[in-house]
Amino acid sequence: MKKQEDERPGAEPGDPMLWLLLRALLLLFPVYACGRLGFGLSWLFFGLLLWILWNRNKNFKLARMRAAWELLENESLEVTRGLNAQQLPAWVNFPDVERVEWVNKVVQQMWPYFGIYMEKLFQEKIEPLVRESNGHLRAFTFTKVHFGERSPRINGIKAYTKKVDKREVILDIQLCYNGDCEIDVEVKKMCKAGVNGIQVHGTLRVILAPLLADVPFIGAVTMFFIHKPHLDINWTGLTNILEIPGVSDMSDGMIVDLIASHLVLPNRITFPLCGQVNAAQLRFPVPRGVLRVYLQEAQNLIPKDTYLKGIIKGKSDPYAVLRVGNQSSKSQTIKENLNPHWNEMYEFVVHEVPGQDLEVNIYDEDPDKDDFLGSLVIGLEGVMKDRIVDEWFPLSDVASGLVHMKLEWFSLLATKEKLREAKSGLSTAMLIVYLDSAGCLPRNHFEYSNNEYPALKQRYTVTPKCEKEPNSYVVLHVGKKSVKSKTSKTKDPVWEQAFAFFIQDVNMQHLHLEVKDNDRQCALGMLDIPLHGLLACDNLTLDQRFPLTNSGPDSFIKMKIVLRVLNIEDPDPDTVYAGINSLKHVPVSIRRVQEEQSHGNHHKPSSTQNQIHYVPQNKLVRKESLRSSGQQIRHAGSEQTQHASQIQAQSANPSVPPTPNLRHLHRLAPSLISLNSTASSLFDLSDDSRGPVVVTGEINISVRYASLRHCLLLSINGCRNLTKCSNHGADPYVRIYLLPDRRWANRKKTTVKRKTLNPIYNERFEFLVSLEDVKRRMLDIAVKNNRPFGSNERKEMGKTLVDLSREDVDQGFTDWFELTPTGHPRS
Repeated sequence: MKKQEDERPGAEPGDPMLWLLLRALLLLFPVYACGRLGFGLSWLFFGLLLWILWNRNKNFKLARMRAAWELLENESLEVTRGLNAQQLPAWVNFPDVERVEWVNKVVQQMWPYFGIYMEKLFQEKIEPLVRESNGHLRAFTFTKVHFGERSPRINGIKAYTKKVDKREVILDIQLCYNGDCEIDVEVKKMCKAGVNGIQVHGTLRVILAPLLADVPFIGAVTMFFIHKPHLDINWTGLTNILEIPGVSDMSDGMIVDLIASHLVLPNRITFPLCGQVNAAQLRFPVPRGVLRVYLQEAQNLIPKDTYLKGIIKGKSDPYAVLRVGNQSSKSQTIKENLNPHWNEMYEFVVHEVPGQDLEVNIYDEDPDKDDFLGSLVIGLEGVMKDRIVDEWFPLSDVASGLVHMKLEWFSLLATKEKLREAKSGLSTAMLIVYLDSAGCLPRNHFEYSNNEYPALKQRYTVTPKCEKEPNSYVVLHVGKKSVKSKTSKTKDPVWEQAFAFFIQDVNMQHLHLEVKDNDRQCALGMLDIPLHGLLACDNLTLDQRFPLTNSGPDSFIKMKIVLRVLNIEDPDPDTVYAGINSLKHVPVSIRRVQEEQSHGNHHKPSSTQNQIHYVPQNKLVRKESLRSSGQQIRHAGSEQTQHASQIQAQSANPSVPPTPNLRHLHRLAPSLISLNSTASSLFDLSDDSRGPVVVTGEINISVRYASLRHCLLLSINGCRNLTKCSNHGADPYVRIYLLPDRRWANRKKTTVKRKTLNPIYNERFEFLVSLEDVKRRMLDIAVKNNRPFGSNERKEMGKTLVDLSREDVDQGFTDWFELTPTGHPRS
């Protein structure tokens, strides 16, 4: 094989001596040429110097280009290369959400001219349309249209270019508009109304797809809101009545629903930039998948019902509300039970991942106002990778509570061989109907072509009212579910809407459709399609015009019907099981009953087998270990007294080592540059003469930044292996500062846990700071002993310093941190 490679054209000579001789002749040729042409030795040295300088300049240029390429590939690695953690300032960070202040400046400069354009649009276009819509609005007039001085702002942009289709770019734009616009209208002199100020907040997703190899390089721009935006309107004039409590929420909700019908998933707005793009396919893509949720049970919910003005605590009447995007479902209410069993199943259509999440809120049903019992948010990106997740999920925003759910991710396949038999009423497929348009609809039921209607047409006189254009809409039925389209006042309506139906049995179910007139409440046409016929179609798709029955002779409706089979695919063996780490809210502590597996732990007492564990939010756990232990999760609320005694027995045994599941603690060492002079005067990390650091325990915290609420969320979950302060142990509590702010008013403090060295807190605190400010701050967390007045017991039990500039606060993290007397980690 080697011989064949040497004989190929362009291969180096096989004899190394011959190759060395050729190189020597090549290097000596300039010397021979200078002598042959009569040039002196100085010319030879001058040429050699030029060649050295050229070669050096060429190498420098190539080095600069390679450095620039490496910087583009991994900016954070190249910037921090050669720097220690203490040398990098806190303001240096590499966020995935970027600020675009230059865009805000451009929008602010253009805003007055945009206001002039909108004023002309309102008066020249919208005002005539409103007057023509109703005879009572013929005197409708915009008396004032002013969009104010405050322009919309973009708080951040996150670009998705990895783990997405190579032919698209996804942008999440955080929009914020706190406008001082003034819009006044007048119908008659005594009827005046208007708006004086609007607030809109939301995340707008923009998809640039498909990417093309020719100008304009982008085929279309698609945009939509992933969730309903927040809206607040300040009404004036007669519309002040909308400010009445209850009426205000209803009016704002109606406006948000109107926006959602056009701009919130699954609705999209598409702007084609070239004629080669199928705009309908971009507006109504096939969903990413289906999420099936088994809501099984909950444990240790907090009691909300009280008697005798709170003297006697009762229980709760819990129910759950599950939401994915605009889809929501409510469970049944379990009366007077803190450990309810629901055993219910729900199915949700998922359109965008990442983007859409599963939100679960637990409430206590009351006659007046339902009380909040906890919530959780599960990112569907991890569920999509795991396929099946069966876990106990801790509730956030409350002191205790767990919810047991099983999540299944179904892919949508165009393979009829994957179709399963229907069982227990579960869905086996999904039907997606893209309702496009209709044509040649009859103006009234007298224009039907059936033989039974011409006689009625001759018997009754057709009034001019019956000759007007129909205000048509479509009602679609599949099984027990029926949906209604929007109305369109024309014989040839265009709807452009998409609807999804879950199918239990493809061979038995039908799609039934009726076109109706909203004004006369009569049917203008019907259509019935058996679903088993789609199995013989190419790609399980039928896209055509369908003739309507009980309608005009040429009446038709244009639709695209897509059938997709629900199938749970095998997870990628290279991926790591995410499970409970898909939680996006700050989790509270949970207890796992684990069996000792190593032979070295057999000598320990049996009380050490039940330990408190906290699920890290940003750690990847192996699939086998998490699934085996995930089935054993139970909460310690009802057994807290018994379990606390077990923990104390465990802490009394000095042979129990601390759990080594800690981060690289050198990342926690803050720098002097990262803090201002106030904080730098409090501690000095450059002092290496402090000797060995003694670990006095460990603390588990969860940190996450809530972008919508603009606050830092800190959850103190618990501590373990604390050092004794007296014979009875200690009465620990946790004190928190967000450095450099050490003011007493801004100090946070947990409750005191009595006589325990392994306290469980599950308490949450909020700091109202911006994201940019958070990444320049540091958490000073200290565990203290609540000693009696005049006691000689030790008060300080240890502290830790968490530098937030080196943590991913956007995604959040949960971890154990060592407690030391100075807060410095062990080297």
